[in-house]
Amino acid sequence: MSSSDLGSAPGVVEHYRGIDPFTDQTLEFWVDGGRISTAPIAGAETVSDGGWIVPGLVDAHNHVGIAPGLGVTIERARGFARQDAQAGALLLREVGSPVDTRPLDDDAHGPRFLRAGKHIARPKRYLRDYGIELDDPDVLADEVRRQAAAGDGWVKLVGDWIDREVGDLAPLWTRAQLDAAVAAAHESGARITAHVFGYDALPDVIGAGFDSIEHGTGLTEDLIDEMVARDIALVPTLIQVENFPGIADGADRFPVYQANMRKLYETSGAVYAAAREAGVALYAGTDAGGFVAHGRIVDEVQALTGIGFSPLEALAAASCTPREWLGVEGIVDGARADFLVLDDDPARSVAALRTPKHVVCGGARIA
Repeated sequence: MSSSDLGSAPGVVEHYRGIDPFTDQTLEFWVDGGRISTAPIAGAETVSDGGWIVPGLVDAHNHVGIAPGLGVTIERARGFARQDAQAGALLLREVGSPVDTRPLDDDAHGPRFLRAGKHIARPKRYLRDYGIELDDPDVLADEVRRQAAAGDGWVKLVGDWIDREVGDLAPLWTRAQLDAAVAAAHESGARITAHVFGYDALPDVIGAGFDSIEHGTGLTEDLIDEMVARDIALVPTLIQVENFPGIADGADRFPVYQANMRKLYETSGAVYAAAREAGVALYAGTDAGGFVAHGRIVDEVQALTGIGFSPLEALAAASCTPREWLGVEGIVDGARADFLVLDDDPARSVAALRTPKHVVCGGARIA
């Protein structure tokens, strides 16, 4: 952020006290050098004494390096990241980008990133130029290793996409190729996720032991049970699924695909509600970049309440639980100071997130 964006004076120790909505207990800490201290620091300036304090929100499916038409420069990506941060999303899981966004890590007061390298797909089986397109699917494991090295602990495959010869969504990989991909990711110290819209790719992706699934609109009751048994997470990207009818409208050449996308949209609410009820770990992710604008994390949190989450459960799915899943600390001693101060109780209404009193990113209060 430029200095004009910052509300915190350099070198000033700040003091915060408020209510933790998850415990209803008083939360008190100090911010010094961009880090949280639970030990009192003499001479600190009290910035906020009252209200509610929550960990910085997590957008678990984000693409800062993608926009319609591609060609995203690093400075444009920085602008997208700032939009997300100003909306309260201070930790972004960037699951695939054609642009190397690592230069954004030097933005001390920008959101923190966890990356998955580039999408891995097949020729003509994903959006052109978005990722790596493998002519030989049997080298998938080798590419997984390369993208694991390029990322921050994640790898992303395109599990299904429209096959123009079939005229509908179809898997990109065999079960043997997926098994090898999972083994390669885990041997490289990374976790692996897959974009999957329809049903056909899901049995093999789940059976191979992927760590999470993105979208997952084609899930069935038996597959949901298997996800629970295998501890596979789901990032439903609810506000992206709202675009399915429009995607279908633009595919008149493929009527079977059109019908499938419309059906997936119509049944998505029930599918996600069933996954939640069964105990699948669901995390908020906007799929910002491309069809979805950046800065919409609160819209995704609100959408979670439409599939059965209480406001507090929806907040948890966008803050403390994905932080635990991703291994990134929240409001604890020594952690990076990423949090929101709210005037109203988010346990009563998600709307409290739309007008935060303070968004503190890397220790700085940002506009």
